[in-house]
Amino acid sequence: MRFITELSQYMVENQAELFSLSIEHILMSIYGIALSLLVGIPLGIIAAKYKKLAPIIISLTNILQLIPSLAMLAILMLYLGLGFQTMVVGLFFYSLLPIVKNTYVGIKEVDDSIMQAGKGSGMTALQLLAKVQFPLSIPFLIAGLRVAFVIAIAVASIGPYIGAGGLGKEIVAGISLQSDIRIYAGAIPATLLAITSDLILGLLEKKGKQRLA
Repeated sequence: MRFITELSQYMVENQAELFSLSIEHILMSIYGIALSLLVGIPLGIIAAKYKKLAPIIISLTNILQLIPSLAMLAILMLYLGLGFQTMVVGLFFYSLLPIVKNTYVGIKEVDDSIMQAGKGSGMTALQLLAKVQFPLSIPFLIAGLRVAFVIAIAVASIGPYIGAGGLGKEIVAGISLQSDIRIYAGAIPATLLAITSDLILGLLEKKGKQRLA
């Protein structure tokens, strides 16, 4: 009980700093995921359209996911230096797999009868993609986006090790000072960010499925 009281007091006294770190944490995650959407969606579409390229694209994104986060960031730091931008690039790589894979699966899951109906109405391959396949794959894409956000928010917590900010700054400070209060003061808001983003995207995914039903 005493620990909870002290933690609450610390978070209230440092709410401005924690809020600033939370905003930085959110921005790092959003920028990283935005990049993964810009690259991942086209890669997922290419994988779905060209069977020979699919194993290569999926394997490469799998490999990126398997590299330990600290090792990935250390490699990026050698080429990009320290700071916010390096963290964003790292989050981009870690968010890529769920975006690519779910875009790929979503497009492949479109029923053949729907495709044949589109072709029968005179649609071109590009029109089928834009008006049929991609819209129907959106619930799958949002499901991938949910995973990507949780991964990004978690990985962003080690940002301070490469000179980036975010809530990890509070966690790292707590580790250095052996202060469990500071560790929790950073970990709790990061956890809440992950849960909130998952809930919001979950609602969007549910609405998308209802519209397609």
